[in-house]
Amino acid sequence: MIDIEYIRKQKDLVKENIKKKFQDEKLSLVDEVYELDLKRREIQTKRDNLQADKNKKAKEIGILIGQKEMESADNLKKLVNEMNKEITTLDNDEKELAEKIKKIMMVIPNIIDDSVPIGKDDSENVEIEKFGEPVVPDYEIPYHSDICEALEGLDKESAGRTSGNGFYYLKGDIARLHSAMLSYARDFMINKGFTYCVPPFMIHSDVVTGVMSFAEMENMMYKIEGEDLYLIGTSEHSMIGKFKDQIVKEEELPITLTSYSPCFRKEVGAHGLEERGLYRVHQFEKQEMVVLCKPEDAMDWYNKMWSYTVEFFRSLDVPVRTLECCSGDLADLKVKSCDVEAWSPRQKKYFEVGSCSTLGDAQARRLSIRAKKDKKTYYVSTLNNTVVATPRGLIAVIENNYQKDGSILIPKALQPYMGGKEKIAKK
Repeated sequence: MIDIEYIRKQKDLVKENIKKKFQDEKLSLVDEVYELDLKRREIQTKRDNLQADKNKKAKEIGILIGQKEMESADNLKKLVNEMNKEITTLDNDEKELAEKIKKIMMVIPNIIDDSVPIGKDDSENVEIEKFGEPVVPDYEIPYHSDICEALEGLDKESAGRTSGNGFYYLKGDIARLHSAMLSYARDFMINKGFTYCVPPFMIHSDVVTGVMSFAEMENMMYKIEGEDLYLIGTSEHSMIGKFKDQIVKEEELPITLTSYSPCFRKEVGAHGLEERGLYRVHQFEKQEMVVLCKPEDAMDWYNKMWSYTVEFFRSLDVPVRTLECCSGDLADLKVKSCDVEAWSPRQKKYFEVGSCSTLGDAQARRLSIRAKKDKKTYYVSTLNNTVVATPRGLIAVIENNYQKDGSILIPKALQPYMGGKEKIAKK
């Protein structure tokens, strides 16, 4: 949610930003909220003037009573009572307008950074940099689910019976490799100075609407029937929600956290679910990083955070690249975002394994997360980034370490988490 000052002073900037995001249907909302804000402020001024006048008359009543002018005092009391009724009406009108304004402001997209490339959708995202040399071996690499099944590490058929499409059982050394990646990611981020957390896996609706747009919420979140609880789609939701309605001391910033959680997603939309594999599923696990910082430090942290994910995958000998998300591919709360993509030697192309975003003060404004310096408060900036989400990260490691004999070499960084095991091979 942007600051209402943008609407008051820079309507054209807000409209231009909407056009950059190819959401022209929202242009009329800017004028609508501008007029509603004018009315609300007019009512507020009238109410404040009336309150001041009422307070003045209340003092006059005391003087009149002291002078034994009871009839005049009674007449003034009646006038004050009428003023009280009018103030109550104005208060209610102001609250009603404030709610309407908030509802509209929640769907007006955040102001994107000037460096964001302009484009309609993810097909117009821009490659920034490659890390590591992509390799295509001289032997065929099977589909990742076929590799896992051959190593007795995957059972989607049974998951179909218990849970339906989009679920899976991981078994044996493949399941162990999956857990090893998450444990390594945890320790990797702890070594970067981040505090490790395991958050709640369910959150209230006011936290959901605080951390994401309504469109994202509809397409992603599973609601618990009969309760004001949603299953989280990423631990960022819980971790940012942790600071709802809080004021932190400025000297405590930046707050750097890394969190583990299972993640649950409907995966509604154009992509759909992948029938055979593990790339797009309803349930997965993830190590996340979240930062709360001063606004002027946000871009520095953004660049640090995506570089940590690159470093993580390169430590597993997985070639990656970074991809700048264009304006039309940015969710409404995001100021700037980039994807980290891993090399797939089977497909001979890159695929997404992580996403890094800076959201300015949008989430903080929705959730009332502020920092205090001296006697003044301000909204903090929030950022989030994937360290690793698996099974996607698992797919990257499997494909890039697959051998001609059907075995998988375990990257050295993961071997301590696998009991020293160096290879996963057919029994």
